[in-house]
Amino acid sequence: MASTHSSGSGVATRTNIQKAALAVGVVFLLVGVLGFVPGITSNYDTLGFAGSNSEAMLLGVFQVSILHNIVHLLFGVAGVLMAKTATGAYNFLLWGGVIYAVLFIYGLIVPADSVANFVPLNVADDFLHLVLAIGMIGLALALKGKNHTARAR
Repeated sequence: MASTHSSGSGVATRTNIQKAALAVGVVFLLVGVLGFVPGITSNYDTLGFAGSNSEAMLLGVFQVSILHNIVHLLFGVAGVLMAKTATGAYNFLLWGGVIYAVLFIYGLIVPADSVANFVPLNVADDFLHLVLAIGMIGLALALKGKNHTARAR
């Protein structure tokens, strides 16, 4: 299965699922980088490698750590690389969404001050993970098998 289609002008175009995976991947990369930017991340001086003792807050809302930011960066790289093919894009969106659904449930079960809260996660993270799970799985299912492309103009 070809990853892109030629528009006849020698310009390759992406399928909608590839564009969606690429966009999600780029957002994850941006979030991962912003987690390391003082000011955008409040309490930056408390940014720890892992664990609930990191009190750094991305956008003043989402609890982050160095590990948490690295996970966002890795998800971003995976999204960008997997968006090269329609199958890869589908797998990134579907299985990435499943991972975020598991993280949502994990965040509900694990107490905030527990050693098991190693990423760390707070209530805002939990609900964002639910939104990501629904959004990524929804995109995967809605765009699966639809090889429509937007031609470059």
